[in-house]
Amino acid sequence: MWRLARENPWWGHRRIQGELAWLGHRGASSTVWQILHDAGIDPAPRRTGPSWREFLTAQAQGIIAADFLHIDTALGQRLYALVFFEHGTRRLHVAGVTAHPTQAWTTQQARNLAADLGHRMESLRFVLRDRDGKYGQAFDAVLQAGDLRVVKSASQAPRMNAHCERVIGTIRHELLDHIQILGEAHARQVLRTFEDHYNRHRPHQARDQLPPDVRQRPTDAHDHDARRVLRTRILGGLVNEYRYAA
Repeated sequence: MWRLARENPWWGHRRIQGELAWLGHRGASSTVWQILHDAGIDPAPRRTGPSWREFLTAQAQGIIAADFLHIDTALGQRLYALVFFEHGTRRLHVAGVTAHPTQAWTTQQARNLAADLGHRMESLRFVLRDRDGKYGQAFDAVLQAGDLRVVKSASQAPRMNAHCERVIGTIRHELLDHIQILGEAHARQVLRTFEDHYNRHRPHQARDQLPPDVRQRPTDAHDHDARRVLRTRILGGLVNEYRYAA
């Protein structure tokens, strides 16, 4: 009984009584209430809500997260890139780069994202973002028009948007830490190239080492040892991709 209450915090004593009856344990709901009460467990319909981790896990297929990546150029200018990240597919979207991320600019990037997603937007339910003033009501309205619910993380709590923070860390570690960005045009080209590599080729543990845009791995061959591995240099060899020669 205590296990059912602990693993299902939204179950009340009557729901627990029903599950126990299904398992062959007969007893009145008042008995269940009394046992939980004596154990210090409140049998309210919802004793506690799901944790943030439980929410993200349960809703992963329907969440797209947004966050800003800042880039300092070789000339000392600070640029901002708006990044979207789909939790379910692990697909990365770099919406745009600007030195002046106004609410109007951010709203236009939301429109561009909605157009790029097309019918795939129907599979999404939530957009997760922080409370940065660069978003604004118009940004939310664009996504709400696609039946997405805007969920805002708590102030100064970056771990609430950990998936997007992690992909931004990946962009820094695998790309930006090893290249000097000269300006907006250069940043757009570099990020667009990395986005293509990330979605088309980079494996992900959460997807059984499959890239976001790949549904199944190539059919294994028996003569791998006899086949030549080809290397494709991306961004001058900063990123590499490998494949077997045909």
